[in-house]
Amino acid sequence: MSDADALAATTQAPSQRIQLSEIALIGVYEISKILTAPTRLETTLANVLNLLSSFLQMRHGTIVLLADDGAPEVAVGAGWSEDSLSQTPQRYPERAIGQIVATDVPLVVHNVADHDLFDASDVAALASDGVKVSFMGVPIRAGDRVVGTLTVDRIWDGESVFRFDSDVRFLVMIANLIGQTVKLHRVVARDRDRLIEESHRLQKEITKLQPAPASGVRASGIIGESPAIRSVLDKIAIVARSNATMLLRGESGTGKELFARALHEMSPRAPKAFVKVNCAALAESVLESELFGHEKGAFTGAVATRKGRFELADGGTLFLDEIGEISASFQAKLLRVLQSGEFERVGGTKTLKADVRLIAATNKNLEEAVRNGEFRADLYYRISVVPLLLPPLRERSSDIPLLAARFLEQFNEENGRQLAFSKQAMQVLKSCYFPGNVRELENCVQRTATFAAEESIVAADFACGQDQCLSATLWKGKASADPWPKAVGGLGPFSAPPPVEAYREPPQLARPVAAPSNAESVEAAPGTQWPESFDRGDDSERARLLEAMEKSGWVQAKAARMLGLTPRQIGYALRKHAIEIKKF
Repeated sequence: MSDADALAATTQAPSQRIQLSEIALIGVYEISKILTAPTRLETTLANVLNLLSSFLQMRHGTIVLLADDGAPEVAVGAGWSEDSLSQTPQRYPERAIGQIVATDVPLVVHNVADHDLFDASDVAALASDGVKVSFMGVPIRAGDRVVGTLTVDRIWDGESVFRFDSDVRFLVMIANLIGQTVKLHRVVARDRDRLIEESHRLQKEITKLQPAPASGVRASGIIGESPAIRSVLDKIAIVARSNATMLLRGESGTGKELFARALHEMSPRAPKAFVKVNCAALAESVLESELFGHEKGAFTGAVATRKGRFELADGGTLFLDEIGEISASFQAKLLRVLQSGEFERVGGTKTLKADVRLIAATNKNLEEAVRNGEFRADLYYRISVVPLLLPPLRERSSDIPLLAARFLEQFNEENGRQLAFSKQAMQVLKSCYFPGNVRELENCVQRTATFAAEESIVAADFACGQDQCLSATLWKGKASADPWPKAVGGLGPFSAPPPVEAYREPPQLARPVAAPSNAESVEAAPGTQWPESFDRGDDSERARLLEAMEKSGWVQAKAARMLGLTPRQIGYALRKHAIEIKKF
């Protein structure tokens, strides 16, 4: 530059500074409005570049934002739109931008064709028509970090150094505004991601803590809405979240397998297999092969290697029914598997492992079996981590109509009939004791439906109305000690059974009573009033008592009603006459 040119530039500088400062102020104001608009970040940056083109006479403008690892994350040019996302990304001179980021200072290049930061492809993209192109770039900072660059290029017409300096200062101001906007967007994005993640975590926790409703177990075939059933299902829903071993207790016919399957379906193991084994139905040698598998040639008939039920249930649930019937020697083998999860196939030496959730079931009084040395105490504690007593049908009589209707529906589907219960027939079912529980109810419904002459089942169709009740025949001359004391809360220690009076219509199965050595020593409780029709003084009383017990199938409550006595009075009378209750 000559001395004359320098003097001219110095003379014109004050007026140019005033004009450029006004332009810069207007530009900062307009761009600040764009940056505060509630739009997508890429759209905001593209709008900034579009506005800059009117202030700086630029040909191209690019904003590049960096990720946390320093790699380019966003590249936006003037005219960017969401429709251009699928197109080729905005091209930018990587080496020039890399220097701006590394040095954290602006870069000004008068002619990109003469600078070593621009390769042939960059020159071809920026100066494709052979004109001289100048380049300006400034860093975008967020705090003390460089988070991107703002670059522009334009045709170089030999403008003065002063023009470059003023434009760079203007770009630095804009870059600072962009840096604050980018920082705010990233803070908001991080908070949004954190809140979404926290919301998902809390939702999972709520799902874990909230027991599944009882109605969600219908797939397992459990029918009933009584408080007793809802209580059992609520406990199962809680236990299903863990891998704790569960022991299902209850009388025969209460549906232990159905509840075991419900526990499996409500647990995280539901996608895996549910495998069941009836321990009482298999001999010890066969049971060992069934559970642990066997190798080829392990015994006669073992023509191939076979996986056992533990292997088949890997990752799922194994249900061992009638576990109280296994022998003492097999109890030791089962205990080892439950403690270590390891076993060997019959005839094999390789130790195998299986991840199995065990559910056991029994209608046997295991506590008494442990006291008598028939069942190992250590195995009892292993399988009875969570004991659950299933309610007998007499304690959920409100479910009888639902169960009976379902059994009749199945009968109609299988036999092509359209039978229905009359109100009187349903009353007969609801008043029955059903010592065989749900299994006996199903038998009763199917037998009655088979012999029903009309489309509506009436009270006279039932076998009990014809003195052919299977329960009465089964229990006639037999009685059983009720093996199922009530459990406190269904999960606690066992206590004594409730008195007969606690049942609604109680044919309580009487316990065996040893005959006293001196019958005369048995007296009624003080204040006991005997009906006049029951003579206490001669042998006819004993004969009538025996006759009533035989007719009632040795059910004390029925015999008491026949003789006009209370269950307590007939109990005293049986002991007074040294009548031993016959065992079932």
